[in-house]
Amino acid sequence: MNEQFLSALQAENLPVSLDESLGRHTTFRIGGNADFFCVPATVTQLTRILELCRQYQVRTYLLGNGSNTLFSDAGFGGAVICLTGLNSRFSMQAQPDGSTKVLAPAGMMLSALCNTAQKESLAGLEFAFGIPGTVGGAVYMNAGAYGGEIKDVLTAVTFLDENLHLQTLPVQELQLGYRTSIFERCSWCILEAEFTLHPGDAQEIHTAMQEYMRRRKEKQPLEYPSAGSTFKRPVGQFAGKLIEDCGLRGFRVGGAAISEKHCGFVVNLGNATCADVVSLTEQVRQIVLEKTGCTLEREIRVVE
Repeated sequence: MNEQFLSALQAENLPVSLDESLGRHTTFRIGGNADFFCVPATVTQLTRILELCRQYQVRTYLLGNGSNTLFSDAGFGGAVICLTGLNSRFSMQAQPDGSTKVLAPAGMMLSALCNTAQKESLAGLEFAFGIPGTVGGAVYMNAGAYGGEIKDVLTAVTFLDENLHLQTLPVQELQLGYRTSIFERCSWCILEAEFTLHPGDAQEIHTAMQEYMRRRKEKQPLEYPSAGSTFKRPVGQFAGKLIEDCGLRGFRVGGAAISEKHCGFVVNLGNATCADVVSLTEQVRQIVLEKTGCTLEREIRVVE
């Protein structure tokens, strides 16, 4: 425990809790404890916490809803900084061409943004309804479903750069691709995302959102903790189909298993550990490679 770092946080009344269970903050419900767990309420608090982390050489991890994250059973030796509490601005501004610019904070749940857009009769985000992450997380990995991706409606992103300076870049400079963005390769902290949405019929938007949710519930194992799709989609293939064809439906290591409902998901049956999930995914990757020649790449982030 870095006592100097803790004293510095407390001296400035910055939010911090000690030995916080990370399983409580991820959709997998897996993970040990974080030495420090900070939930800043403002960008000023966030910036100061990051400055102190650097000053006292404390390792950091930026967390949203934890929907694509698998923490080690040993926990995290450093400060996990959760962005869901950031009291950032939300705004909508009509444009001359009839579209609407929507500015959303990184910590806002994506489904909440979809619901807000629907109530305002703004179309474009229907595909994202039900994705269990935050706006920031969705930008970070260019989240997508049912033929849509965040990059289709994203206009610009505001973030703290490697020097903790406020920057804004247009979508064209964010290197958004299949489940990836420039944020995966840079030590930047996403603060806000700007979207361009277009007028639509509120009832039609609602119907589309509910249909996507119905399909999720029908096809995906939402009754178990998971991190969503476990593997990225290989070019020209589907990870779930490859796993199923290899006879791995229900394949289990400890408390982790390939879902009986959708083979693209690894689920926590109740007592899974990070080691269980990692071992399972490695065995699945090896079997699929040997039987099909296809190399599966994990979509979930394993944080040791």
